[in-house]
Amino acid sequence: MEVIKNKKTLQDFIERQKEMGKKIGFAPTMGALHKGHLSLYEEARKDNDLVISSIFVNPTQFNNPEDLEKYPRDINRDILILKNSGLVDAVYIPEVADIYPEKTESQQYDFDGLENEMEGKSRPGHFDGVGTVVEELFRQVHPDNAYFGEKDFQQLAIIKKMVEKKHLPVKIIGVSIYRAENGLALSSRNQRLHEDRKETSKVIFQTLNKVNDWFRTITIPEIKERVKDIFDHEHGMKLEYFLIADEDTLKETDFFYKDRSYRAFIVVVVDGVRLIDNLHLD
Repeated sequence: MEVIKNKKTLQDFIERQKEMGKKIGFAPTMGALHKGHLSLYEEARKDNDLVISSIFVNPTQFNNPEDLEKYPRDINRDILILKNSGLVDAVYIPEVADIYPEKTESQQYDFDGLENEMEGKSRPGHFDGVGTVVEELFRQVHPDNAYFGEKDFQQLAIIKKMVEKKHLPVKIIGVSIYRAENGLALSSRNQRLHEDRKETSKVIFQTLNKVNDWFRTITIPEIKERVKDIFDHEHGMKLEYFLIADEDTLKETDFFYKDRSYRAFIVVVVDGVRLIDNLHLD
């Protein structure tokens, strides 16, 4: 596996691969890698000649400087995980200047309102930061296919919209949420939880499955009340929000229409660690 640490080296590497006609699969990350990330590369291996990872903690998508400072970083561990996986041919680890050569600031995007729902309500500018770094990485890596996890479903929708509006020649592929045996969605943030808390946090996924059972049999206000009641009785857990939204627009709904697809979204703070999850409603 090649470890590429600057834009010029990457450009030379990509040029050689393209000359050989290789099809490139790419999944960008912010490091703190886990099996959920590796599932992206497993998917990429199926349809590409070359699989590329990137590790870059993007400063423009953090609203709180303290969160940026606290974000887990262990580049040597991450490189070792990628090497041992046997799934990745190259990893790009740029400096800030490789991504932001002038000012470390976001471009402004219009995501047709997707950016104003859910996470966007409390994190203004966050998705501009996501769009900026992903667009720049796409322009540097030139992937044919790019892979993103459905755990960050809103981010996945935002990236698809950016690619559509910018007419970028890359196919965006969503990959199912990778879960621990108890159902907890794997996340870099989980590293901050005690082991016993990882076990008790399985109630998040259990709740989403209950929502799927209740789906179309009781009203959404009734579902919301039941979800609230579950977390009111869970010590050390705070329900930040739960909602059901249209999968295409991400707009919250209070009524089900037969011709639409819906997904349940939940955010729970467990001992100060913010965990997000979602589930398509059958």
